[in-house]
Amino acid sequence: MSFHLRDVRSADLPAITAIYRDSVLHGSASYEIISPDEEEMAARLEAITAKGYPYIVAEATDGSILGYAYASAFRTRPAYRWLVEDSIYLSPDARGRGIGKALLRELLQRCEALGFRQMVAVIGGASPASVALHARLGFVETGTLKGTGFKHGKWLDTVMMQIALGDGTTTPPDPDAYPGSLFKA
Repeated sequence: MSFHLRDVRSADLPAITAIYRDSVLHGSASYEIISPDEEEMAARLEAITAKGYPYIVAEATDGSILGYAYASAFRTRPAYRWLVEDSIYLSPDARGRGIGKALLRELLQRCEALGFRQMVAVIGGASPASVALHARLGFVETGTLKGTGFKHGKWLDTVMMQIALGDGTTTPPDPDAYPGSLFKA
């Protein structure tokens, strides 16, 4: 399956909404129970991109959207500004084809270029495929939160994984890099 990665566009919202809807209704990566509509997904997209976080899609040669990924704040308090959380969602027919790996690799590169120092993955349902994907790209498991969600008639665990970006914690961050600007007076 041939595809390329690019920045998200507002025209991608119907496809992104459909991909996320499938994950909400049939998967455990999202702990949402009711799938948000396109208006809500547009608001979420705007909230992420307005802050300058990367949001990308994998587009097939026929123009269809195969998946999407974005980085966003892990927490909103200022000391967390050097840390981002990744999110990746794929259409059912795009899974297992290297698209998630390409999206995550690109997201890692973009976040490092922006000056972020750490990325975390909060993997709902402890999805073996998501854990394996993150491990292949260098994430390490930092813990499992037991019974964090109840969905599809069962209790779900959440796996936490983390990777250092750039110099990680070996040097102080550059206060003039993008994450530093998130909380300048």
